Amino acid sequence: SESYELPDGKVITIGNERFRCPETLFQPSFKGMESGGIHETAFNSIMKCDVDIRKDLYANTVLSGGTTMYPGIADRMQKEITA
Repeated sequence: SESYELPDGKVITIGNERFRCPETLFQPSFKGMESGGIHETAFNSIMKCDVDIRKDLYANTVLSGGTTMYPGIADRMQKEITA
């Protein structure tokens, strides 16, 4: 568990949901969704591109948005795409 102080001074404690929430990005089935994870979507998109530019696309993928603040998300994304 981790404790966080909110801007209003209130302290909240967050348990294993710290890991379950971002895991849903990679395994949407956790929430009953039948879609692929973000790594599969990125991989499939790159594979639809010309073979000559795929290496550049892999090397220049940019993660953005609030969910990129989860610790280790960039490493996980790279690991999943290259697996």
